[in-house]
Amino acid sequence: MNIKTKLLLGVGLLAGMIILLVIFSVVNLELLTATEPNSPEALPALQRALLWISIIGGVCIVISLFLFAWLPRSIDKPIKMLTRGILEIANHNYDKRLELNNNEEFSEVVDGFNRMAEHLTEYRLSTLSDILSAKKFLEAIVNSINDPIIGLNREREVLFINNEALNVLNLKREHVIRHSAEELSLKNDLLRRLIRELVTPGQKKEPLKIYADNKESYFKAFYIPIVSGSTEGVPAQSANLGDVILLKNITEFTELDSAKTTFISTISHELKTPISAILMSLQLLEDKRVGELNEEQVQLSKSIRESSERLLNITGELLNLTQVEAGKLQLMPKITKPIELIDYAIKANRVQADKFNIQLEVAYPEGKVSKLFVDSEKIAWVLTNLLSNAIRYSKENSRVIIGARQDGEYIELFVKDFGKGIDPRYHQSIFDRYFRVPGTKVQGSGLGLSISKDFVEAHGGTLTVESELGKGSRFVIRLKT
Repeated sequence: MNIKTKLLLGVGLLAGMIILLVIFSVVNLELLTATEPNSPEALPALQRALLWISIIGGVCIVISLFLFAWLPRSIDKPIKMLTRGILEIANHNYDKRLELNNNEEFSEVVDGFNRMAEHLTEYRLSTLSDILSAKKFLEAIVNSINDPIIGLNREREVLFINNEALNVLNLKREHVIRHSAEELSLKNDLLRRLIRELVTPGQKKEPLKIYADNKESYFKAFYIPIVSGSTEGVPAQSANLGDVILLKNITEFTELDSAKTTFISTISHELKTPISAILMSLQLLEDKRVGELNEEQVQLSKSIRESSERLLNITGELLNLTQVEAGKLQLMPKITKPIELIDYAIKANRVQADKFNIQLEVAYPEGKVSKLFVDSEKIAWVLTNLLSNAIRYSKENSRVIIGARQDGEYIELFVKDFGKGIDPRYHQSIFDRYFRVPGTKVQGSGLGLSISKDFVEAHGGTLTVESELGKGSRFVIRLKT
C-alpha cells in the first residue's frame, strides 16, 4: 500500500465516520422534536440518541487517534531506514541492504540503494585487491634493493624495511613494522644514530662503521623526505608524509681511500729524504769555499732550489692531508697571542713578498686583544698558507693586508689581497681537495685551502672567504678565545 492510498483511506474513513455521526445526530434530533416532551417515550428516546452519538463519536476519536499514530509512522519509517542505510554506507559498511517490500514509493529508491551498495562492495574488493597487489609489488622492489632502506611516516613509525636493513640492524620484521623507530632505537645503537639526524638535523654526517657479514663495513646514510605533490591537473599543497633512510655501502670506496692515504703518506715520507739530500748538496755546491759559480750555474742552482722547496712544500701538505684523512690529527694547544701568529706568517713569506715587491701591511687593534688557546704551529701554518696565496695571486708592486680583530668572545685573523678576486660560484669549491679555479695560471697542488679548513675546524673555528671579481679576496679565520 502506497502513501497516497494510506492517506485516502485514512481521510475517507475519518470523513465517513464524521458524516455518519452528523446524519445520526440529525435523525435523532428530528425524532426527538417529533415526540412530545411530556410523553413517557421522550426520555428513553433521548437517552438512546445520546448513547449512539457517544458511541459513534468515541469511534471517530479512536479512529482519528489511530490514524494520527499510524499514518506518520508509516511514512517516517522508510525515510529513517533509508537515512540509516546512507549512514552505514558513509561509514564504509558496504554490506548494508534495505528491505521495504510493502512501500511502492520507496521501492525504486531501495532498489537503487541496494544496487549502489553492491557496486561499492565490488569496487572495494577490487580496489583492496589492487592495493594488496601493489603493496606486495612494492615490498618485492624494496627487498630487491641491495642497500639497507627504512621507510618512516610522520610519526616516525616504521612503514617498511628491507631484508638488508633488518640484517644490518639485527632486528626482526614482526618487531619493527608499525612500531615507533624512536622507541626501537632505545635498544639499538645503530638505529639511534640514524634517527638522531632526523631529530636534530645539521650534524656532521660521518660514515657508519658496521660489523656485518663477518666483516667491517662502512655505510653512508642518505635521508630522503617524502613530500606529497599535486595530482594530475589538480594542484595541491606539499606536505611531508615521512622520510626514507637509505644506507649506501661505501666499504669498497673507504678501503680504496685508505689505501690511497697510506700510499700518499708512504710516498711523502720517502720523498722528503731525497729532497732534503738535494737541498743539502745544493747548499754545499753554492758554498764559495768549494768554488765560484758562473752566472749560468747560479741560475740553475736557484731553479733547483725553488723546485726542491716547492716539492718539499707539496710533500708537507700531503703529509698533513694524510693525518686529517686518517683521523690522526693531534692538536697540542697552548696560549698564544694573535700577533705572534701574524709575525710568524710575515717572516715565512718575507722573501716571497720582496721577490714580487709586495708590501705587507699589518692591521692590528691598539687596544687589548684576547689570547688564543690553539695549536700555534697549525694555525700559523694556515695563516702562512693564506698569506702565501695572497702574495702569489697579487700583482707586482701591490699590497697585502694581514691582521686580527676582536669580535666579542671571538678573534678573527684575516688576510686581504687586491688581486683579481674569485668568482662567487667557486667560493665553496675552493676549499675542496685538489680543486683549482678554472683559468688559474699560478702553480699549486689544490690542497692548501682544504688542509687549512680542516685545521681550523679541528679547533672549532671557521675559515671563510669574501671576494668579488676585480676587487680582491679576504680570507677570515674565526676562533673562539
